[in-house]
Amino acid sequence: MVRGARPAKTVRREATAVARAARAAWSGPGRERDLAVQSLKAAGAGLLAWCVAQVWMGDPMALMAPWVAVVLVQATVYSSVRQATQLFTAMCLGTLVASGAQAVTDDTTVALVLCLPLLMLLANWQRFGGQGVYAATTAVFTLASGAVSAAAVGHRVGQAALGAVIGVAVNALVLPPIHLRDVRENLTALAREAGDVLHSLAADLRDCAWDAQTAVGWSSAAARLQHRLDALHSARGWSQESLRLTYGPLRALHRVPVAAPPEQEDQRWDRVTGHVTALIRTLTVAADENRTPAPPEGPVLERYARLLELIGDACHAEAGRLQGEEPDTAAEIPAEAALEELHLRLQEGLREHAGQEAARAAVLGTLLLQAENLWAETVPDGRDGREDREDGKKRGHQGE
Repeated sequence: MVRGARPAKTVRREATAVARAARAAWSGPGRERDLAVQSLKAAGAGLLAWCVAQVWMGDPMALMAPWVAVVLVQATVYSSVRQATQLFTAMCLGTLVASGAQAVTDDTTVALVLCLPLLMLLANWQRFGGQGVYAATTAVFTLASGAVSAAAVGHRVGQAALGAVIGVAVNALVLPPIHLRDVRENLTALAREAGDVLHSLAADLRDCAWDAQTAVGWSSAAARLQHRLDALHSARGWSQESLRLTYGPLRALHRVPVAAPPEQEDQRWDRVTGHVTALIRTLTVAADENRTPAPPEGPVLERYARLLELIGDACHAEAGRLQGEEPDTAAEIPAEAALEELHLRLQEGLREHAGQEAARAAVLGTLLLQAENLWAETVPDGRDGREDREDGKKRGHQGE
C-alpha cells in the first residue's frame, strides 16, 4: 500500500503544480505566461511551416520544414538566429556526407558505418554549439528514406532553410521574448533571501546556538544565497541577449515595457552576498570548539543580533522597493537611529572585550566590521547621512 501511495502522491503533486502554473499564466504577466507564449509560438511556427511546405508548395514529404521551425523558436531572437545558422550547417553537412557515403558504397548499412562516427565526432565541435548532433540524425534520416540523389539533397536542404526562416521570423515578429522582468524578480528574491538569512542568524545568536549543527545550517544558508546570486547573473545575461536583434517598435508592444534595474544593483547585491558569506564564515569558525577564536557573550551578543535583524529589515525593504512598493519613510528614521545607537554601544562593548579577552574581542571586531559593510550597502542613504554628520562634527571641532 505504501509503494502504491507514493506514485499517486507524486501524480497529485505534479497535477497541483501544473494547475498552479496554469492559473499564474492566466492571471497575469510572469514566467509561466512567457513559457506558454513561447510554446504556442513554437507550435504556430511548426503549423505555418507545414502549411507552406505541404499545402502551398505541394511537398508530399514536408517533414524537415516544420521540424526545424519548431526547434528554432528559442528563448531569445538572437539565440534563434545563432542556432538557425548552426542547425542549418549541421543538417547540410549530415545530408551531404550521408549522400556521399551512400553513393560510394551503394549500401545503407555500410554508409551508416562510414558517416556516423565522423559526424558524431564533428558534433562536438564548439562552432556547432548544441546543434551538432543534428548532423548525425539528418544523416540517419537521409539514408533511411533512401533519397540520396542530388535533387533530393537540394530538396531537403531547401526545406530546412524554409523552416529556419519561418521559425526565426515567428520568434522575432510575434511577441519577441524580452527577459527584463527576470532580472527584477531575481534581484528581489536575492534581497529577500539576504534579509531572511540575517534574521535567521540573529535568532540563532539570541539562542546562543554555537555548535556544529547550527554552523552547518549557516553554511547551507550561504550556499542558498550564492545560488540566488548565480540566478541573478544568468537572468542579467538573458536580459541583455533578449534585446539583441529585437525590432524597436515591437519592444513597445511587448507585455513587459518596463526597463530592468541597472547593473549597479547587481554589483551591490553581489557585495552584500559576499559580506553575508564572510559573516557566516566568521561565525562558523567561532563555533568550532577546536579553533582559537571564541564567540562574544552577554549583552553585546544581543545587541549584535538586533543589529543584524535591523539590517535584515533593510534588505526586505529593498526587496519591496525593487517590486515597486512605496517605501515606509515613517519607519526609516527610527530604524536608522536604532542602527546608530546599536553601533555605538557595540563599539563600547568591543573596547570592553579588548581589555578582557583578546580572542573574543577579535571575533567581535570582525563581526562588527562585516555588519558595517552590510549596513553601508543595504542602507546607503542612512549610512551616507551618518558619515556626513560625523564629518560635519569634525569640521566644527576643527573650526573651534
